[in-house]
Amino acid sequence: MRNTYIAIVVFALVVSGCSRSKPEPKAQSESDEKQSTAEMSLEAQRHVGLQVAQVAETDLKEYLLVTGTVQPIDSRIGHVRPLAKGRLQEVMAKVGDRVTKGHPLARFDNIEAGELAAQYEAAQAELRRLRVQQATATQQAERSRRLAEIGAIPQKESEAATSDARSLDASIEAQQSVISGISARLKRFGLTYSTLRNSTQTIISSPFTGVIIKAAAAPGEVVSEETDLFQIADLSRVWVQAEVYEKDLAKVITGQPAFITVETYPDRQFTGNVTYIGDILDPQTRTTRVRCEVANPVIALKLDMFATVRLPTKFSRRGLAVPDSAIQQWDTKYFVFIQTAPTTFAAKEINPGKVIDGKTEVTSGLKTGESVVVNGSFHLKSIVRSKQTGEE
Repeated sequence: MRNTYIAIVVFALVVSGCSRSKPEPKAQSESDEKQSTAEMSLEAQRHVGLQVAQVAETDLKEYLLVTGTVQPIDSRIGHVRPLAKGRLQEVMAKVGDRVTKGHPLARFDNIEAGELAAQYEAAQAELRRLRVQQATATQQAERSRRLAEIGAIPQKESEAATSDARSLDASIEAQQSVISGISARLKRFGLTYSTLRNSTQTIISSPFTGVIIKAAAAPGEVVSEETDLFQIADLSRVWVQAEVYEKDLAKVITGQPAFITVETYPDRQFTGNVTYIGDILDPQTRTTRVRCEVANPVIALKLDMFATVRLPTKFSRRGLAVPDSAIQQWDTKYFVFIQTAPTTFAAKEINPGKVIDGKTEVTSGLKTGESVVVNGSFHLKSIVRSKQTGEE
């Protein structure tokens, strides 16, 4: 009987001990939850610039980011040369000037035009001489015809006189052609004989609207048809020339869209298309040249500007994503902070996926509609770490 009593007492103590030990895991869980929670007053949130946004599904598109520079398109560069040999008298444009079609660039003494003026005068004098001869020959042919009709002279002499008159007609036509040719050459210089009598100076004008990107003209310099005086670029369309690494070339195809940004206009995006992919790699950098043609109607993109080019790749899917600034790393784990109350934030472990255009894909750990801290999460992490260090 005594042994039975002792066994009952022992059993009761064991049961009692087990029942008291059950709440311990719950207490431990509450402690862990408390350690991963941060409190921050509304005033402190405003001070650190803390911002919260709701998690939502978004289209995730991966882009290849490369750097480049703005360059003129080769086929839109005009080389301005004089049409004849001469001496520059005045230069009226410089590098960087915007010019329109017909805008005067330089004025020079056209030596060839002076020579043409002399030729024109000589040709006109010869034409006048031929016309005097023509008048005399015509009269002689008419007289010979009448004399031949009455038998005063042989018919053969009349025919010879008529032939001489016709020969002079042909000479006059040839001389008129020479004068027309000289006039056409003068017109090519923008001159006529009447204006040339006053001055042999010729104006060199812009062939189209654009920006002067090179000037090699100085007053007093003797120039010829081979002298490259100015280079004018039509910048209404430009190239953004980028360098793409060998490993990324498979992601780029001709004709695909390209999105360009420059530091000058941080809130503006320019859209273009890939028009050229180089066939030769730079052996030092292992890159090749990729050109994107971009519309530039108001010349917002300046030559040699640095640009960032975003080229869309084949990767595209819909999922949850948060800004990179929302994610914090502790050891090998990644966390975000969820707002559970106006001044309370709880760390929540996530599994990050692809990092795309400043956002990180979240493959697990978050649900649509949760309020995530997207700016200021580092301050919350510091609070939590300080709490854990103090309690340890």
